[in-house]
Parts: sequence; structure tokens; C-alpha cells
Amino acid sequence: MSYFFLALAIIIEIIATILLKTTEGFSKPLPSIATLIAYGFCFYSFSLSLRTIPIGVAYAIWAGIGTIGICLLGWIMYQQKLSLMMMVGIVMIIVGVGLINMGGGNIHR
Repeated sequence: MSYFFLALAIIIEIIATILLKTTEGFSKPLPSIATLIAYGFCFYSFSLSLRTIPIGVAYAIWAGIGTIGICLLGWIMYQQKLSLMMMVGIVMIIVGVGLINMGGGNIHR
């Protein structure tokens, strides 16, 4: 169940970050409120995932997948450029998260 909450936190965090762009520096009330609510749910879901997933492993997965998701959505939704260097970085994030997750099986509280 913890990985479900982690996946939920990642999805909501990506949504919240996309919403953050629409706030225009928190000058638009509705997108600003929606962003804050989404981040609240994100952190709540993330906190539930920490019941059994070690914090370092959970954070690496959350941050890594969130970064990849935002880069890809920025590219798709806002035509932001993805250079070769950025794509190499994304691949390195995927590899790094995988290595941390594989090593996390032996971590106990």
C-alpha cells in the first residue's frame, strides 16, 4: 500500500507543479488555491508512503520520477526544449532511482 501512496504523491506533485505555472506568481486566486491544495495532498500521500518505505528510497523515487514527468510534460505542453544533455540526465535519473530502489531492500528503520 505504501507504494500506492508514493505513486499517488508523484502524480499529484506533477499536477501541482503544472498548476504552479498557471498561478503566474500566485497572482491568480483559483489556480493558486488549487496548487496549494494539490501540494497538500501530495505531501500527505508522501507521508503515508513513509510508513514502510525508507525515506531516502521514497524521496529518490518521488523526486526522480517527478523530475522526469515535469520535463516531459514541459516538453509536450509548453514546447520547452529537451537538449541531448537533458535527455542524458533523465536517463541517469532513471538509472540512479533504479539503483537506489534495488539497494533499498536491505534498509531497515
